[in-house]
Amino acid sequence: MTPSMTPSTTSPTTSPTVSLDLTSDVVDLTRALVDIPSVSGDEAPLADGVEAALRGLPHLAVERIGNSVVARTGLGRPLRAVIAGHLDTVPAAGNLPSRLDGGSVHGLGACDMKGGVAVALRLAAAATEPAHDLTYVFYECEEVEGDRNGLHRIAAERPGLLADAGLAILMEPSDAGVEAGCQGTLTADIVLRGERAHTARAWQGVNAAHAAAPVLQRLADHMPERVVVDGLEYREGLSAVAVRAGVAGNVVPDECVVTVNLRFAPNRSPREAEAYVRELFAGYEVHVTEAVAGALPRLDRIAGLVEALGAVPRPKLGWTDVARFAALGVPALNYGPGDPSLAHTAGEHVPVAHLRACEERLGEWLL
Repeated sequence: MTPSMTPSTTSPTTSPTVSLDLTSDVVDLTRALVDIPSVSGDEAPLADGVEAALRGLPHLAVERIGNSVVARTGLGRPLRAVIAGHLDTVPAAGNLPSRLDGGSVHGLGACDMKGGVAVALRLAAAATEPAHDLTYVFYECEEVEGDRNGLHRIAAERPGLLADAGLAILMEPSDAGVEAGCQGTLTADIVLRGERAHTARAWQGVNAAHAAAPVLQRLADHMPERVVVDGLEYREGLSAVAVRAGVAGNVVPDECVVTVNLRFAPNRSPREAEAYVRELFAGYEVHVTEAVAGALPRLDRIAGLVEALGAVPRPKLGWTDVARFAALGVPALNYGPGDPSLAHTAGEHVPVAHLRACEERLGEWLL
């Protein structure tokens, strides 16, 4: 059975299509992906190469949506799984082209997350008769604002391509281990009001920046909660991430804005997180600018996969696109090669051992 998929209305780029050999070794394929620049918003050449390579595989039905590529098997298996990875990177930091050194592939995006994409592409080529039906998603603009995210666009325009899955694997770097669920995130502005005056006559005004001191002290004194969900401990965090005040060096500021970011456990809703922040800053003017739910681990629904991967699950301390799958009712986990603390750094690299371990373990689960 071949799934019904229609071509995207988005016109493909006219630039020459790069060639990707999905049968090449996972290390070579990772290097090839790294060497194709794909900073967020400029993924078209890499998306072209991925699309062309996948369209050459007769067991997959392929669809292009913007600069995201979706490929699906249609074998009528009882379970369908999504394997997803983003194609984009942050801007380069003198870390191109790729190089192989010290048992690792070095280069922009090697860890976040072209190593994981290479593993997924290898599986897409090799798993012609997988034990489960598969939906591979290689998407754009993960590293920028959420409304540009390719997975967000697919979920909005073609939710059926994702929502029919029983579980999802996001190839985020996780040290080749399982990181389950993810934290939610909330950003808010705490606004302090004052009155302008010339700094030569400062006593005639009210300095809003000075009024921020109790807010900052309250943050310094705050003890983040540790919340256990499905046996995993999520450590919450509340931090000041910006303080803005003043319009000129000779003006007493009449407004100061302290921006705070809360990372909250996945059992707390965005509404509950907002109430938590408002209670902590009771008496102050609070404007919530973003509140995004996390994802519960749902270990009961992914236990078989976790066991097959041979990993002891850890909590994901941060927000990832597993939350988008959770919103669709699809339990998901983070599983990919590379140390997440190296993401976005000039020294980004992914261990060859991680690449091979992820490919082997996922291959055994699929085959």
